[in-house]
Amino acid sequence: MKIFVKVKLKAREEKVKIANPKLFENNENHFEVFVKEPPLEGRANTRVIELISEYFKVAPSKVKIIQGFKSREKVLEI
Repeated sequence: MKIFVKVKLKAREEKVKIANPKLFENNENHFEVFVKEPPLEGRANTRVIELISEYFKVAPSKVKIIQGFKSREKVLEI
């Protein structure tokens, strides 16, 4: 399954939420992920994978970034 993620960096609280339904017609696979980590040395990407794996209740090894390694908008595959 592919999901589309918009990452919000340096957030106060880490969380995963479904993206605003007004922005996307089919929003069940569009998410916003809030992470505390800065975008240094892949730390934010690692934390995004951890949070998504917790949200979907799968192992982190089952989640990978397939597009957008250096972007705030990413495509992940579970």
